[in-house]
Amino acid sequence: MFGRVAVSLAALALVSASPTRFAPKAPPVTALLDACQDKDGWADPAPPARIDGQVYYVGTCGITVLLVASAQGHVLLDAGPEEAAPLVLANIRRLGLNPHDVKWLFASHAHFDHVGGLAALQKATGARIAALPDQARELEKGEPFPDDPQFGLIHGFTPIKVDRVLTDGVPFLLGPNRFTAFATPGHTRGSTSWVIRGCGKKVCPAIAYTDSTSAVSAESYRFSDHPAWVAMFRKGVARIATLPCSINVTPHPSQSALFERLAGDAPVADHEQCERYSQQALTKLDERLAKERAAK
Repeated sequence: MFGRVAVSLAALALVSASPTRFAPKAPPVTALLDACQDKDGWADPAPPARIDGQVYYVGTCGITVLLVASAQGHVLLDAGPEEAAPLVLANIRRLGLNPHDVKWLFASHAHFDHVGGLAALQKATGARIAALPDQARELEKGEPFPDDPQFGLIHGFTPIKVDRVLTDGVPFLLGPNRFTAFATPGHTRGSTSWVIRGCGKKVCPAIAYTDSTSAVSAESYRFSDHPAWVAMFRKGVARIATLPCSINVTPHPSQSALFERLAGDAPVADHEQCERYSQQALTKLDERLAKERAAK
């Protein structure tokens, strides 16, 4: 399955006390590839791996969770389902880091497979949660809103109090790491994509954590019956193509062929990754709409 090549003035400055330890030591990427060979379960254990700089994969074989580390504290992006929370904590410790040094928790979208473990991780780390307005409402509700295409198809999760509501496109700083949240609605109304830069004010490669773009729905839902949602979906997905994007990572690693790229089957860094990801999503949305029209 995998090859074996290892491979703003408005900015929010947040300074935290220095962590007790900061010495990340990730296993070789081959350990992740071996563990997830022919596995993509949401709770299939996977060892941590370094993606670039101080950005580490600490999720499972089927669900991405990113740890962005710094001496001033760490950030987790996504949590996986509830049963994955202990695995994420174990991966943080395996990096030689203290989970209590995680200061903030962010998310891609508020479905249980990506945020079901947030409450457990918040309890274990003491971290605070930040989100854009629409996502904040979804997180605090603990289940999809009725207008979510997957309403009735997927179950909820433990509601989570959001400590800080972010502003679209305004950087959030923690140590040298800069996180910018961009609203990219479609998969959910609160879908959020992130651009991570880890070198302070210097110009450096951008890791884009782009949200899911699949037009998945409950069986009775027809996107063609919801033109306003479709228009929002198109706009959100198109925005992904405009993001700074040296390395694209997605909430399910398979969506961006992350493991294959880490294995050397394709470049890890490619400035056109987000454009291709966006275009593929728009094509699939058009295919879904055509299928709905043909079924009438």
